[in-house]
Amino acid sequence: MSEKKSFFKRRKKAIIISAVIVFIAIIVIFNLQSQREKSIRVTVEKVKKDNLTSKISASGEVKPKKNVNISAHVSGRIVKIGVEEGQRVKKDDFLLKLDSTQFEAMANRDRALISSHRAELIRAEATLKKDESFYQRQKKLFEEDLISEEQLEAAEAQYDISKAQHKAIIYQIEQAQASLESTLDTLSKTVYNSPIDGIITSLRVEEGEVAIIGTMNNPGTVLMTIADLSVMEVEVEVDETDVIGVELGHRAEVRVDALPDQTLEGKVTEIGSSALQTTTISQESKDFKVVITLENPPNSLKPGLSASADIITAEKKDILAVPISALILREKEEKEKEKGDGQEEGVYVVENSRVKFYPVKKGIMGEMNIEITSGLEEGQEIVVGPYSALRQLKDDTLIKQEEKKEEK
Repeated sequence: MSEKKSFFKRRKKAIIISAVIVFIAIIVIFNLQSQREKSIRVTVEKVKKDNLTSKISASGEVKPKKNVNISAHVSGRIVKIGVEEGQRVKKDDFLLKLDSTQFEAMANRDRALISSHRAELIRAEATLKKDESFYQRQKKLFEEDLISEEQLEAAEAQYDISKAQHKAIIYQIEQAQASLESTLDTLSKTVYNSPIDGIITSLRVEEGEVAIIGTMNNPGTVLMTIADLSVMEVEVEVDETDVIGVELGHRAEVRVDALPDQTLEGKVTEIGSSALQTTTISQESKDFKVVITLENPPNSLKPGLSASADIITAEKKDILAVPISALILREKEEKEKEKGDGQEEGVYVVENSRVKFYPVKKGIMGEMNIEITSGLEEGQEIVVGPYSALRQLKDDTLIKQEEKKEEK
């Protein structure tokens, strides 16, 4: 009997031990399962209101609004230069003179030719008058049957010849006068006066050099350049993806490399209607010319200086904004794809240490933040980084917040 009790006692003890082992195993398995769901370390920020300024950046160079290249209109040796580079000139001030000896001689020749033709005209008028009178007398005699028809025809022919000679001399005079006007025009082009008020920004020739006029394949000699520096512009090249957002009158902040401590203000006054032509044919994006007129440019500003500009296309104050880094583009769920394209843009909102994707609509973009027009409310917490963590997130992912590092 004692052996039977001992057997049941041992059996009961084994059952208890087995139950304890099973219980411990269940706890271990539960703990292991709970540990399998790893949290992702992320940086979190609250949605808040901000002031945003949308800018388009471009680079170019400083140019005067009025910039005139004085080119040679006629060929000739430069005999006198009346200005120096950097000199300020007024409109119609003397600039330089080419050798005009040949053109003066041609003008004198044309004047002499006109005088000669006019002398011939006097003689032709006298001959015409005499032949006209003779013809009229012969006509009366013929009407009285005193002369033959042949004599009348001879008198008429002589009269017609005199009229033709008279007209020919008149045409020769007109031709000589036209030649004289052309020569005088050419002669006037040997003297160059300033077409505008400005400064001689470039003087490319010296006395004794020969100025050459341009041809189709050979550009003519540029004698000098005059610029009106009272109105200065910055001509920049804007990418085709940005130029559609630029409008006339947009404010711009300009920085000139040579003036690092100054920011110049300006406004967009011209937008190119076609892309700038390049010498190479490629599939790269096109650029458009945008001109910014500067307000109160400093006297130290020079044409040709390199400059960069931020064109302000939009400004908004006290609007909901989030860091640009928070935006995620992900594939839509199958049931949502039928309503539009296959992707949607949004942010991950933190709810009880887990995240949920919220689609949003964007507004203007600032330097670091972007406007949210719908989809979020002020005060909500969103994941803003790092990028490697954002790529791993899905709805209901467990996260662990990291403190945002302060920028030095």
